Amino acid sequence: MVERYVMSIDQGTTSTRCILFDHSGRLVSVAQREHQQYFPRPGWVEHDAVEIWRNLQRIVPEALSNAGLDPGQISAVGIANQRETTVLWDRRTGVPLGRAIVWQDTRTAPLVEDLRIQPGNEFFLERCCLPPSTYFSAPRIRWLFDHVAGLEQRARDGEVLFGTMESWLIWNLTGGTDGGLHITDATNASRTMLIDIRTLTWDDVLMEFFGVPRAMLPEIRSSAESYGEARTVLPGVRIAAALGDQQAALFGQTCFSPGEAKCTYGTGSFLMMNTGTDLVRSRHGLLTTVAYKIAEQPTVYALEGPIAVTGSLVQWFRDRLGLINSAPEIETLARTVEDNGGCYIVPAFSGLFAPHWRSDARGVIVGLTSYITKGHLARAVLEATAWQTREVVDAMNADSALALKELKVDGGMTSDHLLMQFLADVLDVPVVRPLVAETVSLGAAYAAGLAVGYWPDLAILRRNWHRAAQWLPDMDPERRDWEYECWQRAVQRSLGWIRPPSRS
Repeated sequence: MVERYVMSIDQGTTSTRCILFDHSGRLVSVAQREHQQYFPRPGWVEHDAVEIWRNLQRIVPEALSNAGLDPGQISAVGIANQRETTVLWDRRTGVPLGRAIVWQDTRTAPLVEDLRIQPGNEFFLERCCLPPSTYFSAPRIRWLFDHVAGLEQRARDGEVLFGTMESWLIWNLTGGTDGGLHITDATNASRTMLIDIRTLTWDDVLMEFFGVPRAMLPEIRSSAESYGEARTVLPGVRIAAALGDQQAALFGQTCFSPGEAKCTYGTGSFLMMNTGTDLVRSRHGLLTTVAYKIAEQPTVYALEGPIAVTGSLVQWFRDRLGLINSAPEIETLARTVEDNGGCYIVPAFSGLFAPHWRSDARGVIVGLTSYITKGHLARAVLEATAWQTREVVDAMNADSALALKELKVDGGMTSDHLLMQFLADVLDVPVVRPLVAETVSLGAAYAAGLAVGYWPDLAILRRNWHRAAQWLPDMDPERRDWEYECWQRAVQRSLGWIRPPSRS
């Protein structure tokens, strides 16, 4: 019998990867290509959607070739994607109408500040469970309508399509201008500020408020179902899953029960807790989001705490300050001292995300004395990631009755054992890392495989999960409480540095 596999396409912020997995959830083959980052103005971040599509066309055959496989051996393909990144393209020609505006982009800050004043946060929280933020898609669409002549009218005339990256790729894979499917999944739709998160339908009030016509919006589908067959790149292969990257990581970590949580540590970090079929509205600065929806089963929700700067703080320490030559060196440098020497770094380089949501914050280093060495600074860099995680966990525990008992972690920073131990210490719960590190890709593959029967149920996916490492808390409670208080005082000193931006 011919061995069959599931393919995952992980369209991330800096690169696109294609990975093949077998029945045991083991990685069989991988191919990856980076794409260019565009920074045309301060605070602006853009991608070329055509470049990303072309990269996909290259890496899929490469991944198959590396494993000696052909498309006929692929049972299904699942897509995970950078969320909130906004692409508009011409329905007739398939050409993007400018570069994609990336989730990190802050050009909509003046508009967002206006929205927080009028109609105010509660207007949006009642409908989509998201506060106004530069993070989400709808303000970007409105900004484009306001700044590109004729675009809004073209959208109203049905000439323009909107999507996040999974919509763009699925549309191209299934035919593009020749009958391509214009769809999104519930996880990505829940990040637009345009849906009723309870019914998973586009909300008329929000669409009217932002001036977004229904004709440009994709059809909302579940996260795991057979959408249709690819007509190019993987002809005849079923596209059977789509999830935002952090939801895919939650799925790949098999956090299927309420209270289970994961945190992905990369450029930024994203902590997400499964809250089951209960939609928990955050009162403590977190995001209520769709975790996943499998076919016709009830929607599963989550609380999420995005942290803007974690791994990128290590990059700053390396590239801007020149205190280390490579990222792994920071652990070695941090181990030259026993503690942070009373020094704390709050990396609010472009404001603070959860649970503060303060765009007026900027980075600070506090507690400096002549005693401080670069070793203390290195330790403070690593500890900043742990303390930011602690803030999010405290907010999650306050929002739900599901106190965190264990944190599953993934991402590049989890190779830093000092950081992982400190994380366990400040959270006072075990921190565990899985054997398969590619949890985003694995989650998309799991969802696609479930949709087509490659895996029969969630139970077998749980059995595929194996622990690679574990860190147990080992910090004196009094020291933990004191250092957390110091961190919170440092955060207060980061606030109020930037005046509200003028609208332009």
